[in-house]
Amino acid sequence: MQERLDPNWIVGFVDGEGCFHIAISRLPEMTLGWQVLPEFRVVQHQRDVALLHRLKEYFGFGGVGKNHGDRQEFRVRGMENIEQLIKFFNKYPLQSDKRKDFEFFCQVITMMKKKEHLNQEGLQKIASIASQMNRKIQRNLESSETACQNKL
Repeated sequence: MQERLDPNWIVGFVDGEGCFHIAISRLPEMTLGWQVLPEFRVVQHQRDVALLHRLKEYFGFGGVGKNHGDRQEFRVRGMENIEQLIKFFNKYPLQSDKRKDFEFFCQVITMMKKKEHLNQEGLQKIASIASQMNRKIQRNLESSETACQNKL
């Protein structure tokens, strides 16, 4: 049996390999025609997929699957799971510039809990915050599905 991952090791690993991301995609069925989808990802070469499974086991949620090409990802979606992840990183703070992305991510989650993503002003504010994350410039509302992939 493998040892349980150390929280401080996870923080260092995520500082280097993790991605907090807010996808904003056109979805006509939504109230404003846009969907806001927060997610957290760690992408690794398929040879290291066991490590991604260990992250999933540590947190007790999320999924491991194909990212693209020979890459696999550990991905967390869903507000309940995201909130648990936020508690973890509040207890064990990130040490790199990734902390700034995490803070922006938390800001958007707080807005979504207040349902601000369901009005035009809130959606625009979320788009502005998301554009500052992961050094991806996004001036207008557009799909940003590849932000985590682009940082590799």
